[in-house]
Amino acid sequence: MIRRIIAALRDERGHAGPIPGTLVGAAGAVALGIGAANDTGWLAITGGIVLAVGLAVTLLLNHALVEYEFYRRLEDLEKK
Repeated sequence: MIRRIIAALRDERGHAGPIPGTLVGAAGAVALGIGAANDTGWLAITGGIVLAVGLAVTLLLNHALVEYEFYRRLEDLEKK
């Protein structure tokens, strides 16, 4: 089971690599919404920070795991 999850994260068909960052960002968005609705400043601020970190990690993982492979394959095709 673990091997299938790791394979799905590294597989090019599903592009599941950025999912961990997306989940962190989603948890931050939920915390931000709860903090804002309950007028809990510390929770809203923490949720906003977690949301920003999750978005940054998602972009970084997308570039490192998805886009890098595309560019590598394009460069290999240009060399041929």
